[in-house]
Amino acid sequence: MDWLTDPNAWISLLTLTILEIVLGVDNIIFISVLAGKLPPEQQGRARTIGLMLALITRVLLLASIFWLSKLTADLFTVYGNGFSGRDLVLLIGGLFLLWKSVHEIHSSLEGEDHAKSGGRATMSSVITQIVIIDIVFSLDSVITAVGLVRDIGVMITAVILAMIVMLVAAKSISDFVNKHPTIKMLALSFLLLVGVVLVADGLGHHIQKGYIYFAMAFSFGVEMLNMKLRAKKAQVKPVELRREY
Repeated sequence: MDWLTDPNAWISLLTLTILEIVLGVDNIIFISVLAGKLPPEQQGRARTIGLMLALITRVLLLASIFWLSKLTADLFTVYGNGFSGRDLVLLIGGLFLLWKSVHEIHSSLEGEDHAKSGGRATMSSVITQIVIIDIVFSLDSVITAVGLVRDIGVMITAVILAMIVMLVAAKSISDFVNKHPTIKMLALSFLLLVGVVLVADGLGHHIQKGYIYFAMAFSFGVEMLNMKLRAKKAQVKPVELRREY
C-alpha cells in the first residue's frame, strides 16, 4: 500500500481509470444491446450482473499477471505469423462480436418473422453472451493496465473505480441507445468496427482504437445534430426498430 503516499501513483491511477472507462464503453454498449432483448423488469439486473462479471474477470486476470505474461508468447506459427493465447482469444472474440452485431442489426430491422424463428432471449442466454465478450474486453483492458502501471494495487483500484462509473452510467446509456433507433444502429456499427479491430489484432495487424473512437464520436455528434433537426419537424416520424418486448 506504499503507493497511497506516492504522487506519481495517484497520477497513474487517474490516467488508468480514465483509460479503463474509455475501454469499457464498447462493453457497456454491448451489454446494453443484449439487455434490451429482455423484459423491462429484467434489464437492470442483466446490466448489473454483466458489469459485475466484467469487474470479477478483470480482477482475476490482474491477479494472474504471471499467467498473463505467458499468454503473449507464441503457441504456434502459420505461414510465418505467430499466434499467442491472447491472439486466439481476440480472434475468436472478434468473430463472435462480428456475428452478434450483424445478427442484432438483422433482428432489429427484419421484423416479426425473424423474431419467431429466433425465439425470445432469456436471462441465462444473455448472461452467457455477456460473459464471453467480457473475457475478450477484459483481456484488452488488463493488458493495457499491465503495460501502464507496475503496482497491482493501483491497477485493481483503477478497474474498480472505472466499473463504479460504468455501473452508474449504464442505465442512462442503455435507455438512450434503445430509445433512439439511429443511435442503436450506430452502436451496433461501432461494435462491428470493434470486432474488425479485434480480428485484425488477433491476426497480428494492430489498429489503434483511437481511430475507431474518433469516427464514432464524430458520427454520434452528427446524429445528435440530426436529432435536433428532427425534433423541429415533429411531423416526420422516425423509423422504429423491432423490439423483443
